[in-house]
Amino acid sequence: MILLDYRDKRPIYEQVVEKLERLIVNGALEADSKMPSVRSMGVELAVNPNTIQRAYNQLEQEGYLYTVSGRGSFVAPESEWRDGKKRKMLEEWSLVTERAKESGLTLKELTEELHQIFANEKSQAGTSHSGTENEAQKSDGGQGGKILLRKE
Repeated sequence: MILLDYRDKRPIYEQVVEKLERLIVNGALEADSKMPSVRSMGVELAVNPNTIQRAYNQLEQEGYLYTVSGRGSFVAPESEWRDGKKRKMLEEWSLVTERAKESGLTLKELTEELHQIFANEKSQAGTSHSGTENEAQKSDGGQGGKILLRKE
């Protein structure tokens, strides 16, 4: 389900990108499933179709969607968007690491923090992993992959 918050300071297209990305990652939108047309999603969300097109373009650039000329946009296979997501995270990590170095953090401090983050992840893996399927089912409202649209 896509909920837009018009009080959010972020642009609407960024909210649409975030919500669709979450649905794809959680498995609510399966690989190769057809996305709603730009026009229909724009009507459902009461936003300009250009806004939806911008969101779809960004999702395509990030590897989450692919377009078939004359047929529409489709969810990309996980291997495609997973690689893009890793690449994006490494770029962000590089920027944050540079800022950390400028702030005086040492390699040792960063490494210790990173080890702590991964240690916490391993201890929580049993609880968070088991809920993944249920989260995906909840996020699509039990509609079998259909996107439910609603504005706040």
